[in-house]
Amino acid sequence: MPFLVPYPRLLISDICGLLKSYLTEEQIKDVYRAYFFSAEGHKNQVRKSGEAYIFHPLAVTYILAQMRMDTQTLCAALLHDIIEDTEFTKEELAKKFSPEIAELVDGVSKLSFIHFETREQAQAASFRKMVLAMSKDIRVIIIKLVDRLHNMHTIKAMKLNSQKRIARETLEIYAPIANRLGINAIKVELQTLSFATLYPLRYKVLARYAENIYKKRIEIYKNILETISQSLKSAGITAKIRRRKLNYYSIYEQMQKKKQGSSIDKQKTFKQITNSCVIRVIVNNIDDCYRTFGILHTLTLYKPIYEKFRDYIAIPKINGYQSLHTALFSIHGFLIHIQIRTFAMHEIANKGITANRTVKNNDICPHEATNYIVRQRTNEWLHGLLEIPQISSDSLEFFDQFKTELYSEELYVFTPQGKILQLPKGATGIDFAYAVHSDIGNQCLSIKIDGQYAPLSTPLSNGQTMEAFTAEWAHPNASWLHFAVSAKARGHIRHFLKNLQHEEAILLGKRLLDKELSVYALSTDKLTEEQHNCLIKTFKVDDFTTLLKEIGLGNKVALMIARQCHSNSKIKPLPFIEINKSEPLIIRGTEGVLINFARCCHPIPGDEIIGFVSAGKGIIVHTATCRHIIEYRSQPENLINLEWELNINSEFLVNISLHIHDQLGVLAKVSTIFAKMNINIQHVYNESSHEDFENILKFSISVKNNEHLTKIIKHLEQLDNVKHIERC
Repeated sequence: MPFLVPYPRLLISDICGLLKSYLTEEQIKDVYRAYFFSAEGHKNQVRKSGEAYIFHPLAVTYILAQMRMDTQTLCAALLHDIIEDTEFTKEELAKKFSPEIAELVDGVSKLSFIHFETREQAQAASFRKMVLAMSKDIRVIIIKLVDRLHNMHTIKAMKLNSQKRIARETLEIYAPIANRLGINAIKVELQTLSFATLYPLRYKVLARYAENIYKKRIEIYKNILETISQSLKSAGITAKIRRRKLNYYSIYEQMQKKKQGSSIDKQKTFKQITNSCVIRVIVNNIDDCYRTFGILHTLTLYKPIYEKFRDYIAIPKINGYQSLHTALFSIHGFLIHIQIRTFAMHEIANKGITANRTVKNNDICPHEATNYIVRQRTNEWLHGLLEIPQISSDSLEFFDQFKTELYSEELYVFTPQGKILQLPKGATGIDFAYAVHSDIGNQCLSIKIDGQYAPLSTPLSNGQTMEAFTAEWAHPNASWLHFAVSAKARGHIRHFLKNLQHEEAILLGKRLLDKELSVYALSTDKLTEEQHNCLIKTFKVDDFTTLLKEIGLGNKVALMIARQCHSNSKIKPLPFIEINKSEPLIIRGTEGVLINFARCCHPIPGDEIIGFVSAGKGIIVHTATCRHIIEYRSQPENLINLEWELNINSEFLVNISLHIHDQLGVLAKVSTIFAKMNINIQHVYNESSHEDFENILKFSISVKNNEHLTKIIKHLEQLDNVKHIERC
């Protein structure tokens, strides 16, 4: 049922009358005091509609009172714009009311006193602040959701551009949050209002067609409800049976999926989507739920569709939602989707975390276990949210991770001990490892799916039994980001790589600076404190460690810094031809993320190599004959002499082209040679030649060094079909 205010301009007496049903006189006086304080603070303010501003917090508080929220929440709702829109501070609120109320108000307030370059940065930073406050006290987001709900009810007073922006933000952020907290009543209302604002014509057309369908089928619906009611009554089951109203935005969303072409079963027309009805059967207890399910499946006129059966009582949804779902095919030619639940489950389904546990009338019989599930799921989610700020210091990145988590559908897997873990749809083995524990994910070496070893990138399915294996020396790999899905996994992987990059940048920066300082018979360890301070001041960094990091990242040039250390130096920049005369930097190819190999030339041990220091990326290694090195001669200070370390045992990617006579089976012959020599083929593709009957096969293969590559080429040249081989 929608949470609406009964008329545009509420009075505090209307709210107090509502509160008498569940609060004490003393608590109502506290709410009354908060109202006077808010009215005084907003006395000279008006909304875009022209009405006094105080009517907005009054409406928000009235809706929260309908939800039977506590005194602190109601007071905070009345005061929720005080910090943001008046001169009163958080400290004054804490002194006037309580620290608890002040924290709630501050959590809802935007960061309006900090300058941001873009609206997106401001939105992300304010949202991050709200989420952190929400993770400590869930009432923050409940106030914010109701605040947004009333704003959507009065959005017509805004400019059209603002209406669209707010409605889109509501659809993308606040409606999914309401869904994640299980507050379906608010979620549906936010979606409906946003849809009507963004696409008014589409909304009207859908609403009109849906209403016409209902009018045509009203007698059929009555017969279906009567049939189900009589069947349950005969079995001695007391139940309330009702038809669920259509969610217009949900219909529109399903029709939009057709345009994306995500899968065949989602490509539905309006007629297909609405060719069904949803009926809710609400019974007294869980036992009656399963009895009802059995009775409905034995009805003569309606045939069950077993693929549609879902047991969300045994395995609740991620937001704590519980029901039995099934579908019957009716004689009228459309599907009847049935949701079977208890009264407590029904309350949870609509109100989620805000479900009232104190109602004691005959209509609602709260079940403590049901309430416990939704609280447990919410606490798990909030606990997960606390990890995101720790692994992501950037507000925009945090915002993206949070949205990813909100939109993901869930699947369920089991641990060997029988514990159920919920993961986002499309999750892989590495997501499972991080879901068990962040340390398990960070040190994950391999996984088992249903007792069989599988790659970490393997997509998971519902009901699989998972097991993760770790090693102390194992650590996250950048490639994991290609298949990790969950925000927790992606956040921890990125956090590890950032820290790794930070440490590697400092070590690489030290090596680069030592190399340049050696010309002056100096090293970083021999620099005095005075020289440190001079460099820090000259290059405008916080400390010497930061300077080394900037050198390693390529943001500062080691050559220029070394010359600054030698204050009396009058040496001119070295010309490009002298680069090879300096002491080379020795590399082995496994230094980490700040020494990268150019994709244009794919250098391998045995090649003569030169490095280019690229801002933010570290050193890019090229072969000395690479065409790009010629272009870089205009920046000699960014070029660095490199040499390979002796006895390197790693493998490196290299590209080769085979010009072949186009004959049947030639690719198989080439692949056989690679297999015999134990060569790993990363990529292969075919390219037509201009000459008749000639093709070019291009391979990306892993080799150890130049000598290894020469041996491979000699074996390939023995094939009759191969005319010419070249490295590319």
